Amino acid sequence: MEKVQIYERSAFYYETDRMDVIHHSNYIRWFEEARIHFMKNVGYSYDKMENEGIMLPVLSAECQYKSSVRFGDTVLIYTSVSSYNGFRMVIQYKICDKKTGELRAYGSTSHCFTDSAMKPIRINKHNSEIHDVFNNISPFKLF
Repeated sequence: MEKVQIYERSAFYYETDRMDVIHHSNYIRWFEEARIHFMKNVGYSYDKMENEGIMLPVLSAECQYKSSVRFGDTVLIYTSVSSYNGFRMVIQYKICDKKTGELRAYGSTSHCFTDSAMKPIRINKHNSEIHDVFNNISPFKLF
């Protein structure tokens, strides 16, 4: 199983701001899209997890902006789990221009596992299949 997944994304006009660049808030949305893509490709999709009564809320999100993405650009979002302990997980993202490879932004989101009532759980004790997936692919640091 690949420790890094690549999600390709085109920048849309509605995501731009008055300076004709992608508004900073959209990068966090792109992280979420890439995370959903990542989980599906590593073998445990969000919908499968949630259908089993397990949630993965975001505890924090951060993004460092390096260069602007503009309408029409295509980016590659590299996604990996940088730490996992059966209770919490940190996912890293690196956004690069598809044509030039230039770094546009990087960041991370941290998560914990909860039941459907949002009570924190230790996934290694609650669901060994999910634990095995994330334990086998982490840690891999993108930056």
